[in-house]
Amino acid sequence: MSKVIDILHNGRAPFASFELVPPLKGSDVSRLYDSIDPLMEFNPPFINVTCHRDEIEYVPNADGTYTKYTLAKRPGTVAIVAAIMRRYPQLEIVPHVICGGASRSKVESELLDLHFLGIRNIVALRGDAIPGQRYFIPEPDGFSHTDELVTMIQNLNHGRYIDPTVKNGLSTDFSIGVAAYPEKHYEAANLDTDIQNLKRKVEAGADYVITQMFFDNGQFYQFVDRCRAAGITVPIIPGLKPISSQRQIDLLPRSFHIDIPQDLVGELQKTRTADEAYQVGIDWCVAQSRDLLQHGVPAIHYYTMAKTDNVRKIVKSVF
Repeated sequence: MSKVIDILHNGRAPFASFELVPPLKGSDVSRLYDSIDPLMEFNPPFINVTCHRDEIEYVPNADGTYTKYTLAKRPGTVAIVAAIMRRYPQLEIVPHVICGGASRSKVESELLDLHFLGIRNIVALRGDAIPGQRYFIPEPDGFSHTDELVTMIQNLNHGRYIDPTVKNGLSTDFSIGVAAYPEKHYEAANLDTDIQNLKRKVEAGADYVITQMFFDNGQFYQFVDRCRAAGITVPIIPGLKPISSQRQIDLLPRSFHIDIPQDLVGELQKTRTADEAYQVGIDWCVAQSRDLLQHGVPAIHYYTMAKTDNVRKIVKSVF
């Protein structure tokens, strides 16, 4: 099995990688495979699999009161990874591991389960606040920031466990990716502060960075320049998502706290059908991808959201 950082350093031509959202709980595993099968023609060196914390829901009772339920909306990360490995043994799988909704011991157990499966790559993330919370609140004895999670993973790589009952535990061998935000994380006071937060993740042991989606390459280039000036030297992979409908003009900025350039908004507003809007998103992402490759990025990471038709068209046009 290969580490992502080794793939990035081996001098190969720029490549496309992909990120998948697991199907909802209760779905057949074929839905997962239906998302991956169309991407295999590109021989991706790795595919990321997102992780989603449990959600809180209040279900009304007959007497007017509500019952609070904590629900897992998707299968667990270990189960998803095992299902992918069974069908695609040649594919490097990079699961996301998040701080949100878990104690330190629970996170450690999940990491060790993934190591037991033979996983050698992790994307470490803090995770989002649960619906109804304005800001992220860590669990009791949980992590507040991603750099703490990165430190735990590096400790495991050196055979240091938080579980005091483990004696002479084997060392893991994880390569660690982390997230970055070219337009800054919405909770950060400013971009410089956010870049210092990223630097702490790298200093804790992150090997590479994958960015949040963006639609203006100029912002990405400025972000990379500022990271380099701050002393962040690890590879930075741009993350792209093709916009697919007029509705996303409003939805994406609300959900991901990103800007959509006026040129793209104008092109989308001219469209009269869903197919026309879909094609505008493809064309914009193709242009973004080609420009990024001309500027020497090592790879482009595509967020598929479990829908791969537009991403397939983009990658066929670009790579």
